[in-house]
Parts: sequence; C-alpha cells; structure tokens
Amino acid sequence: MVHNSDLSGRVSDAPSNNWVYRILPRGLWPYAQLARWDRPIGWQLLMWPCFWSAAVAANAAQQIGTFSWSTLLFHLFLFFAGSVAMRGAGCTYNDLVDHKIDMAVARTRSRPLPSGRVTRMQAKIFIVVQALAGLVVLLCFNSFAILLGLSSLVFVAIYPFAKRFTNWPQFFLGLAFSWGALMGWAAQFGSLSVAPVLIYGAAIVWTIGYDTIYAHMDKDDDVAVGIGSTALLFGDRTHGWLVALYGTAAVFLFLAFAIANINPLGYAGLIVATAMLFYQIKALDIGNVEKCLALFKSNNRVGLLIFAGLMLPPIFG
Repeated sequence: MVHNSDLSGRVSDAPSNNWVYRILPRGLWPYAQLARWDRPIGWQLLMWPCFWSAAVAANAAQQIGTFSWSTLLFHLFLFFAGSVAMRGAGCTYNDLVDHKIDMAVARTRSRPLPSGRVTRMQAKIFIVVQALAGLVVLLCFNSFAILLGLSSLVFVAIYPFAKRFTNWPQFFLGLAFSWGALMGWAAQFGSLSVAPVLIYGAAIVWTIGYDTIYAHMDKDDDVAVGIGSTALLFGDRTHGWLVALYGTAAVFLFLAFAIANINPLGYAGLIVATAMLFYQIKALDIGNVEKCLALFKSNNRVGLLIFAGLMLPPIFG
C-alpha cells in the first residue's frame, strides 16, 4: 500500500509546512527527515542540559573572576551546533536499528528508510557526515571535555536497543540525552564537580518524564510490535510517577544551584519552570494524543526558562 505521504515526499508524523519543504531541494528532504530537521524539539531538548551546565559554570567562573562573555557565547554556539548534528546522527542511527519496526507501524511507515526513499547505505553515509560535523564541534573544547564527550557514545549506541529488553528505554535515553549537563561545566573548567553531576541527574529524570508523555502516543503500536516503554509500565499511574520524576528534577537542580552558589536571581527561571512541569502533570490526559504531543513540546519552554534564569546573575550581577 502506498501512502499519500510517500507520494508527497513528506512523513505522516511530522509537520508538512516546515522550512525543510519550503527551502531545501526535494532530493534532500529524506535526509532532513532522517535528521529530524523538520522536528526541532529533539535537538532543543538535547541542547538545554548543555546550556544549563554552561550557565551554571559561567556563574561559578564569575565568582572567581575568570568569567568571559566571549567564552560563554562560543560554548553556547558549539553546544547548539553539536546538538543539531548529534541529534541528527542519533536519529538516523535509530532509524537504521528500527527499520523493520518502522515498517510495521502505520505512523512511521512513511519515513525515508521504510518507504524506500533512502537506502541503508545512504543512511549510514549520512550518519558519518553528521558525526564528523559533531566531531569538529567537539574538538573545539579542551581535552577533558573531548574525552568526556566521546564517552557518551556508549549510551548513544545502547539506547535504540533498550526498548527490546526493558520497559525503561526512557532511562537510557536520559543517560544519552542529558550528557551535555556534564559537558558545559567541563568545557569551562576542564573537570567535573558535584554541581554538574546533579544537573545530569536532574536532566535524566526530566527526560524520563517528558519522554513518558511522548511514549503514551505510541503505546498501542508498542504493544503490537512487542517493545517496552515507561508509558506501558506506568499506565494509569503515570501522573504519580511524573510527580516523583519532575519533583526529583527540581530538587536536584535546586541543590546544584545551591552548591554552585548561584545568585538568588538565578532561581527565578527554575521556579517558573517547576510550576510549568506540574501544570503538565495536571493537564495530562494519557489517552489524548494531541494533548500529549503539546505537553511534550512544552518542555522546550521549561528548558529555556531554567537557562534564562541562570543568565540573570551574569547579566545583572
């Protein structure tokens, strides 16, 4: 059966009016879809832990007189570029691993690999291109941060397989997706401390929370193909689990800020973001796909608010 989305060159589970389809030549559409350039929420959520860590490190550097706006802005640019490149490489790798599963699920059947618009070899070459772009970004950091960044590839490699052997694939996603929480501090100081480790822990449980909401959109398909998720594991207890997960994230971030001696101004964004997280829980209807998607995407604003709050002390301090 040929889907209309296949004929149009678009995919059924992404917006069809994205800049990808207005600007890029049609021949590049399948690659943009593999990298999820038409769905920016992924690289945004990958980027925010990097930005939080870089901002906390900037606050700490300001206290000891080593803060530099040019260094911070350069690091933020690198984390943005790296997030786009590595999220794209990760998604392409994930699509290769899930090729057969995606062919069996209506929502993903129109993606480039299952629809046949890209071959497996082309996808592998595209992974290499994106990974090289990520490597160029990584090599701009200090040697400690470079080695730390390379070590994240262990979790990146494991994640696509996690749903085959556990109901906690969101935990493995958190391990990989939150690595930037360590990188921001490492880029500034060439070492780690308790504060970035706490930010990493906060980002992991935040990721489990928001991806559980996302997974509720796919739970019927997940059951049909026999893969696990926290949405299936938590079921009707999802709201209670989200209280625990988001609450833990807020507490860990608060402790990280306190240990790094963040100016009280820096907590403003965290307070508003925490309120937004608990609004998500209150508003969540696990049976409403559109609502789940909207609440999942709202985590981009959560990440932005936390970062914006952290930038207040360097700006006004």
